[in-house]
This record gives sequence, structure tokens and C-alpha cells, in this order.
Amino acid sequence: MKLVVVSAGLSVPSSTRLLADRLAKATAGQTSAEVQVIELRELAVEIAHNFTNGFPGRQLSAALDAVTEADGLIVVTPVFSASYSGLFKSFFDVLEKDALAGKPVLIAATGGTARHSLVLEHALRPLFAYLRAVVVPTGVYAASEDWGAEGLDGRIERAAGELAGLMGGVTAKVPRPAKAGEFEVVPFEEQLAALRRGA
Repeated sequence: MKLVVVSAGLSVPSSTRLLADRLAKATAGQTSAEVQVIELRELAVEIAHNFTNGFPGRQLSAALDAVTEADGLIVVTPVFSASYSGLFKSFFDVLEKDALAGKPVLIAATGGTARHSLVLEHALRPLFAYLRAVVVPTGVYAASEDWGAEGLDGRIERAAGELAGLMGGVTAKVPRPAKAGEFEVVPFEEQLAALRRGA
């Protein structure tokens, strides 16, 4: 299997790339996928040229092929003006319109404040739904204060598990046991098998 990570971070080092790497590591730990990272800042000139001349350069063409052939995709963008960056959107604008149809995608974003966390729901999820990708239920947003704080690791693991499950063609499992007062869902087949064993 092949997992492709698209990072739209612009700075070096980049919190966007850091989040991308953590998501990739968590997903690869639950699959046998080979990971390839695409840094969009390295393709910015070729993306612009593609808009003006209609042809992708060598590096951009290789990146587009990698995304098209991937079994799963992790996409991470910094938040610009309460949405994804222009570079991020431009890359997916030059992708063939059916390239992501049915492909499992994990969406993620970074920003300076938690106030922009809804960018996942009002910008990224609709974009990938339009591209007919299968977007995992858990998106990951990391604000400046999230690094090193409780909660981020859990969101990363949950989202990675969901993506790994979709890539493997099975339903992702909840990575924690049920707490007191919560219900544990047991598939009917397992309940029936347990009853038969007890009979």
C-alpha cells in the first residue's frame, strides 16, 4: 500500500509539516503502507506555470501521479484568511477531476489560534467531498497552544486509525476501551457466536 502526504507549509521548519509527519507516522504504524511526502512549496512555480501553459513540469507531474496512485492520502494546510492556503487549493485545482474519487483522505490544518478550527468543516471537508474522496470522520486541527498539550495525540491516533481502516478496507476500531457509563458496541455476529459457545 502507498500513503501519500501533501503538506502545504511554507516555512522551514513548519508546524504544518510537523503535523503531517506525526499523522503519517501514526497511520504507517497501523498499516504496511509506504509513505511519500509531497512539499507543495517546492512545487509552487510549476503549479503556477501549469495554470498558464496547461502542462505540469516534471516534479509536479510526479507529485500528481503519486496522489492519483495512492491508496490513502493525508492533506495538511496552514490556515490563511480563515481557509486553506492558495497554494494548497491550486495543487488540487490542477489534479485530474476524478483522481480522488473513492480515495480515503485524512484532512488536517494548523493555525495560530483555536478559533480557526472549523476550517476543517467549512473549507477542507467540502472541497474533498466535491472531489468525491472518502474523508475520514476525524479531522485534526493544531493551534499553537495544542503542541505539547493534552488531546492532540489522541486526535492524531484516532484519525490515523480511521484512515488505516479505510485503506485496509475495514471499519476502524476505537483505540480505547469504553469508560464507565459508556456503551460498548459489539457486532451481532460476535454476540451470536458467544451465545452459541455458551449453549
